[in-house]
Amino acid sequence: QAQLQESGPGLVKPSQTLSLTCAVSGDSITSPGYYWSWICQPPGEDLEWLGYIAYSGSVYYSPVFSSRVSISRDTSKNQFTLRLFAVTPEDTAVYYCARVHVDQTPSLRSHPSKTTGRWGQGTQVTVSS
Repeated sequence: QAQLQESGPGLVKPSQTLSLTCAVSGDSITSPGYYWSWICQPPGEDLEWLGYIAYSGSVYYSPVFSSRVSISRDTSKNQFTLRLFAVTPEDTAVYYCARVHVDQTPSLRSHPSKTTGRWGQGTQVTVSS
């Protein structure tokens, strides 16, 4: 069964780049039909979708974040990476990676909290000087 684990710094300074990696075990990130996603949850707010990279390598970003987000992958390490540029304190959140079937991608884009899939446990990132 697929397991996902986020890793990265817990504290980032404003204007810097937030970089998180999701290590995947029990499945391949090239498995047909699956999308490897990043979601965040700021304090007191709902889950928000940032983007995903498909099994094919195609990437899709939320319009809210598209100007400053990048998702890439390393198939040799079976992991994928989120980069969020020019962060501000408003980017403070718990960040999750998730595996979602293609059938669930419409739900993920609009209502991540109602989307089924395999999720990592999440990692807290604070943006502060």
